[in-house]
Amino acid sequence: MRVLLIGTSGQVGGALEKALHRPEQVLTPGRRELDLSDTASLPASLDNLAPELIINPAAYTAVDRAEDEADIAFRINAEAPSVIARWSARHSVPLVHFSTDYVFSGSGDRPWREDDLCEPLSVYGKSKLQGEVGVRDAGGVHLIVRTSWVYSSHGRNFFRTIIRLARESPTLRVVSDQVGAPTSARSIAEAIATLLPSDVNDMREAFSKADGMVHIANSEWTSWYGFATEIVKGLRDRNVGLKAIQLVPIQSSDFPTRAVRPLNSRLDLTRAASSFGLRMPSWHDALAQELDEFVQSGQAC
Repeated sequence: MRVLLIGTSGQVGGALEKALHRPEQVLTPGRRELDLSDTASLPASLDNLAPELIINPAAYTAVDRAEDEADIAFRINAEAPSVIARWSARHSVPLVHFSTDYVFSGSGDRPWREDDLCEPLSVYGKSKLQGEVGVRDAGGVHLIVRTSWVYSSHGRNFFRTIIRLARESPTLRVVSDQVGAPTSARSIAEAIATLLPSDVNDMREAFSKADGMVHIANSEWTSWYGFATEIVKGLRDRNVGLKAIQLVPIQSSDFPTRAVRPLNSRLDLTRAASSFGLRMPSWHDALAQELDEFVQSGQAC
């Protein structure tokens, strides 16, 4: 199977490249070979690559900047997936496409199910929702994977930001009224590697069990404040030198951002379990893995 994996410079894409364990079959083109911002060039690029399965975790993820760069956000998050999905449908190539908890309004405190009404609050969320619609409307074999609060021990993310600030600042103010599941890129990648059938011909049946949509995130929930607290505690437990830091919980209204974030980002994982037998590790266990990797890689020095 020739697997086209788009966006390996990102957290999920990089983790997937490791988790798929088929390097001779995984195509990882750079921007020159496959440019999501140049949607007119995508069909020809896909013709040249000739994949038998496409996995697309790539996205424009600058949530606040997207409010001022809506054109490029929609081009990468909505138009490009739609073009890829139409090519996939024409060539009978299954597509796994990634989306986000930001497609929801964040109201209430019930975990969001796959078939709940989507009412995104930001340009980023709206662009990702339009990408979902484009993938579904193309009519090909597809699986849309929504996830939340992605981080890893590498790259730019909340995990790394808290570690940097904990070394620099005596006090950190962290939002405590947004609730969701911090989800390691490693957990997502391992879940995808587990649920993908080894034969491309079996994917139609596998994806249809989930009606083409599934939520994959680490289990259990916390706030950004709770997540930051556990990161700092985990670093101290591993003897990583920090300042005598104090974490202060604040409300979202105390830390206004250009884009509105959903307060409730809980995702219901029932379909992942029933359709694919996935039992996702808790965010506590996933965080322990990332902390261990961070320390063992020498980044803590």
